[in-house]
Amino acid sequence: MAVKKACEMFPKRLIEDVHKWGCMKQTGVSLRYMMEFGSTPTERNLLISAQFLHKELPIRVARRAIELQTLPYGLSEKPAVLKVRDWYLESFRDMRAFPEIKDSSDEKEFTQMIKAVKVRHNNVVPMMALGVNQLKKGMNSGSLDEIHQFLDRFYLSRIGIRMLIGQHVELHNPNPPLHTVGYIHTKMSPMEVARNASEDARSICFREYGSAPEINIYGDPSFTFPYVPTHLHLMVYELVKNSLRAVQERYVDSDRVAPPIRIIVADGIEDVTIKVSDEGGGIPRSGLPKIFTYLYSTARNPLVEELDLGIADVPVTMAGYGYGLPISRLYARYFGGDLQIISMEGYGTDAYLHLSRLGDSQEPLP
Repeated sequence: MAVKKACEMFPKRLIEDVHKWGCMKQTGVSLRYMMEFGSTPTERNLLISAQFLHKELPIRVARRAIELQTLPYGLSEKPAVLKVRDWYLESFRDMRAFPEIKDSSDEKEFTQMIKAVKVRHNNVVPMMALGVNQLKKGMNSGSLDEIHQFLDRFYLSRIGIRMLIGQHVELHNPNPPLHTVGYIHTKMSPMEVARNASEDARSICFREYGSAPEINIYGDPSFTFPYVPTHLHLMVYELVKNSLRAVQERYVDSDRVAPPIRIIVADGIEDVTIKVSDEGGGIPRSGLPKIFTYLYSTARNPLVEELDLGIADVPVTMAGYGYGLPISRLYARYFGGDLQIISMEGYGTDAYLHLSRLGDSQEPLP
């Protein structure tokens, strides 16, 4: 298939505009600011928010569109990556074509447009994974380091773009759930989110293996703090899913009962830390540096079999295309936290998920 350059698919003026906006300075916001600003979603505040996004989103999207066209090792020419590039260019075009936002009517129209942009980008992660997977064959690990750094920047930026759009859209909800400001839950219980994420991971384990280890959760059930529940759910789900698979596969032919996975929630002054501990045999020390690299997975790769350029979604499986841990770490870092993995080969693995309790760190802006 002949590779179509962006200049052949899109007007020259648009490409020039992308490069102009890609040079502009990004403006980061903090969780605390999003929470305080959104706590009174008046028409005036929604207008200010939309005007900010009208300027900010094209800058962020343009930066990624430029990078998608200049990737090393021919990655930019892979069909899946070209598709992602087109999504970014189309979204940039739609945002730049939108006139100045002057009143509430303009703001509502703008909100519908960015909502459609968010939907357009739903499958960016698996699509990029497919492109990198096509490239990975026949490449040495040293060459993949550069790709890994790009993917970190790319996915971190994507988390930010989706958070800003989702937060603005959700502020329009006429009946928001109690204690929520857009995507943010001002009194989120990490115990409750951990329980829900664990149940979801366990149901997938049951589906794949016919059984699943027990999960015990320890901590103060009355403790709450402001955070984004969907982000925490995603991170805990990934960690528990990995632990369940490790334990299940270690004890599949054993007469012994599989030991439970333990989740401990600790509330410190600066951080809330969630530890996920398993006795799934651990990871060899030589393998530890690889666990945060994209496309490292000990499981079969579902992309080859299940993802085609035209489909809407990738089926949920116990183990995927090796993106769970690196992307979970980016979600943690987005609001000033982190994710660490400590393993004892022959015994098990402890994952420490640190979440910033203060909420005042600025978004990292790649």
